[in-house]
Amino acid sequence: MKARVLKYAIPLLLYSGAWRSFTHTGWVVWIPVLIAFVIIPILELFIKPSERNLTTDEEEMAKHDKAYDWLLYMVVPLQYTALYFFLSGITDAALTTIDRIGRILSMGLICGIMGINVGHELGHRVNETEQTLARMLLLTSLYMHFFIEHNRGHHKHVGTPQDASSANRNEPLYFFWARSISGVYIKAWKIAFEEQRKKGKSFLQNEMLHYQLIELAFCLGIGLYFGWTVLSYFLISALIGILLLETVNYIEHYGLKRKETGNGKYERAMPKHSWNSNHTIGRIMLFELSRHSDHHYLASRKYQLLRHHDHSPQLPTGYPGSMILAMLPPLWFAVMNKRIDNM
Repeated sequence: MKARVLKYAIPLLLYSGAWRSFTHTGWVVWIPVLIAFVIIPILELFIKPSERNLTTDEEEMAKHDKAYDWLLYMVVPLQYTALYFFLSGITDAALTTIDRIGRILSMGLICGIMGINVGHELGHRVNETEQTLARMLLLTSLYMHFFIEHNRGHHKHVGTPQDASSANRNEPLYFFWARSISGVYIKAWKIAFEEQRKKGKSFLQNEMLHYQLIELAFCLGIGLYFGWTVLSYFLISALIGILLLETVNYIEHYGLKRKETGNGKYERAMPKHSWNSNHTIGRIMLFELSRHSDHHYLASRKYQLLRHHDHSPQLPTGYPGSMILAMLPPLWFAVMNKRIDNM
């Protein structure tokens, strides 16, 4: 496998850290958390971002190389294996409270970084099998409605008042969490009802209803097989995965607005309407999600093909570091508002 492809196997090492977290005690329980929010942010302070894009020939080769896709497909069995180890060991009597907290946080990281993120990438594919894999990954965070709202809502309305996932200037992250989570859920139902009406289907054929029933059955299965206490720990981990996603949404579009052109319409979403990050480690660990400007410019472009745009606004550091910064609203506003004013 070429080095260009192999580098995207590095994120899969998170599962190795998660396995140790779910099968050991002590400081190793915290390995995934330490990697994501200590080691990577520190490294990205010293490693220069790379603005290099693939050449035309390189892009053509990468476009047809299925190895990039198979790396994503591997995430599905790995995700469910990690979840099984988490569920089967979280009530071990040998665990301390600190160990248990570390395992819950580690599972939450896996839900957000791998489950939702890779589910997001596969959810943009037109192949039904890949879309099914996306739904399976989103199920591990109980966020299947993201598949509806993100593809048919967020990408259409990003940077406008109609989009709950676009953060306003001077809006604290913690207020955004409540507005975005509730707004995305409500919007998903609206989209599902509208599509049901257009296709002349009954409520029993409603896509959103199906997702809710699948998630309910999934939770009941966990509760009945592993116990209701274990279910409560899983729900916390799923929520952590969701909050990680919404924090990413927050930093990706903070304060960036599309201009209204009249009659309730807006200018096309351009690279300038999404915050970009070319910090190499964060790009690889998130399958190029941080090249978000190009993703919104052309949502069908696969992760390995995403490009840097010279005029896209740049985050001060990579995604992990920016997420930490966003958790400190006064500091976040001081840094980011200045960047918005200088655009």
